[in-house]
Amino acid sequence: MAEQNTENKVLYDRDIREPLFEFLEDKFGKVRIFEEKQIGSVRADVVMVTPDALIGIEIKSDADTYTRLKKQVESYDKFYDYNILVVGSTHALHAKDHVPEWWGIITVEPLEEGGADFYVLREAVPNPMVDDKCKIAVLWRPEINNIIDKCGLPAYRRMSKQFVRDKLLEKVDGKILWPLVYEELFERDYTKIASVINEYRKTIKQKPRRRKSGARLRKKRV
Repeated sequence: MAEQNTENKVLYDRDIREPLFEFLEDKFGKVRIFEEKQIGSVRADVVMVTPDALIGIEIKSDADTYTRLKKQVESYDKFYDYNILVVGSTHALHAKDHVPEWWGIITVEPLEEGGADFYVLREAVPNPMVDDKCKIAVLWRPEINNIIDKCGLPAYRRMSKQFVRDKLLEKVDGKILWPLVYEELFERDYTKIASVINEYRKTIKQKPRRRKSGARLRKKRV
């Protein structure tokens, strides 16, 4: 009777997350996990940082459908080195038909005593579609500045974040740059970021205002 109840139990997103995080920590070792991160026009359920990669994780519980997955896959593939689809047992049979071959697939089933059990149906392989400009966009300005300092580049304090990100991609070899990016994400402190950004802004002097052309015209002497 207990087995039948387990088979009929529906796992919701909220039932999956905490057991999933424990499973990922056991599987990957040193990780940092972020939840609900905006990527383009969609949200990534989970973003996991390891010393070597940025990994996107989409959860489709038994209560979810594949309706939005195609659009989500397109965004995930721009931002992350690896991607993983975590699915409830009701989706396990057809999961591979809904994501590219480089996506990993993890299935999740309820346990009789509560909690969830995970099985790696397919390991993730490097994502060939990742866009470095999208991936580096996850950094905040103070994190960008830290990397600039470590790489001995000019501060570019008056330039936009996009300009500075492009300079990093142009000037720093990926073998050096990406481990520094992952290190910054490991060290990210949400409790201090507001004060850090405010302090950074104070260091930037106000640009002198330009006089509008034609605002004052000297009268020609007769």
